[in-house]
Amino acid sequence: MTLPPAVGARDHVQGPASARVTLVEYADFECPGCGQAYPVIKAVQKAFGPNLRFVFRHFPLVASHPHAAMAAEAAEAADAQGKFWAMHDRLFEHQTALEDADLQRHARKVGLDLERFERDLRTQAYQARVREDAAAGKSCGVRGTPTLFINGVSYAGSVEREALVLALARAALTARESHDNAALGT
Repeated sequence: MTLPPAVGARDHVQGPASARVTLVEYADFECPGCGQAYPVIKAVQKAFGPNLRFVFRHFPLVASHPHAAMAAEAAEAADAQGKFWAMHDRLFEHQTALEDADLQRHARKVGLDLERFERDLRTQAYQARVREDAAAGKSCGVRGTPTLFINGVSYAGSVEREALVLALARAALTARESHDNAALGT
């Protein structure tokens, strides 16, 4: 599987565009596997620093996770107020608390305008945005979560710190060699 939609302005991104490695995650806030991947991704971001760009995309598995779509919309409503990453982190850190009242509590904790947040959820203002991410994921073969892509190529390895660090390091080395070869004209 390869990642067709290029990373763009609509994506949720941490890290510089100049990073040697881009890690894209399709995830579901209610997915236990995504919850386990969350601290691993945080650790590899810290380890790679400016050499890693992390991109988060929604892929709620509504058939098995009834609160996932609304949690994704809550993250988008937080993004509209400049707090996507704060809400992203809070949702993963409180994965078992995703009922409507929980989402309101999370919004309060991250400092959102609650009236605006509640209106955005009630009107499903970001439902289309979440569906666009999921459709893009399906178009590049995503079937479950978490699904990771490293520099546009599907990562099928373990989502444990050591394995992911090794895969990212290999991708960084390959990117560096490609850059060096291009600079030398070879």
